[in-house]
Amino acid sequence: MNEQVRIIGVPMDLGADRRGVDMGSSTIRYAGLADELDALGIDVTDAGDLPVPRAEERDPEAEQPAEGEAKFLRETADVCTRLADEVADTIDAGQFPLVLGGDHSIAIGTAKGAARDADLGVVWFDAHGDFNTPKTSPSGNVHGMPLAALLGIGDFADTEWANAPNIREENVVLVGLRSLDDDERRAIRESDVTAYTMSDIDERGVTPVVEDALDVATDGTDGIHVSLDMDWLDPKVAPGVGTPVRGGVNYREAHLALEKVAERDENEGVLRSLEVVEVNAILDEHNETAELATELAASGLGKRIL
Repeated sequence: MNEQVRIIGVPMDLGADRRGVDMGSSTIRYAGLADELDALGIDVTDAGDLPVPRAEERDPEAEQPAEGEAKFLRETADVCTRLADEVADTIDAGQFPLVLGGDHSIAIGTAKGAARDADLGVVWFDAHGDFNTPKTSPSGNVHGMPLAALLGIGDFADTEWANAPNIREENVVLVGLRSLDDDERRAIRESDVTAYTMSDIDERGVTPVVEDALDVATDGTDGIHVSLDMDWLDPKVAPGVGTPVRGGVNYREAHLALEKVAERDENEGVLRSLEVVEVNAILDEHNETAELATELAASGLGKRIL
């Protein structure tokens, strides 16, 4: 178990179409995250929220790649660069970074920071592939691009703020996919990443899929980053997300997956960073999704039933 955890909030909504996800870090805190971790015997420090520019004050088309569209790219680059420094400094200080989003574009900063001085594996719990580039994205929303950005795919090949050379495709695992764009599907198939769909979980069960994912992510790496998008869960369980997709994991499957992460970390010390993203406070019902995000973060950091 990580005995010292530093909470870093990133109230970012520039990567998504629907407003409200910028309040995610606040609602997760309000749901009792610090108390959950304190009950585990974890020393918790809350670093507050990184400053994020308001969309109303910026031009989403101000800086664009050579091909395609990526809204608020300049602002995303700035936030993710500062977040990467914050995460790297946290690890250097002997603390564990727990990052609260915000939309999923912040994963560029979290993983980039965690990989600064380490070969990093990545486990990506998400309904979506997040493997688009500005050229292939139908929307231009950067929250659909973070994995492609970290792996230097397409327009991101020479993007220093995003591309993380210490993250190799063969150590990246997507878990629970069920909604992909055509170009994104093709790119994932042609890459060396490992992808498990919801069909794999249906057929095999969540435990063997997650254990296989952890095997891939930890093979030859110094540790792993776990990225949890709350739309990985079925919207009946987690209604407060901006891009819900029916057919996700249920309440117990999600907890079991994060418990398996914590179990591997307890045995091998593999977990280097964790983030929880895409809680949309406006779309949530009675703070249900934020409360679940709090519970899942605690499971990932060692909470057990018995």
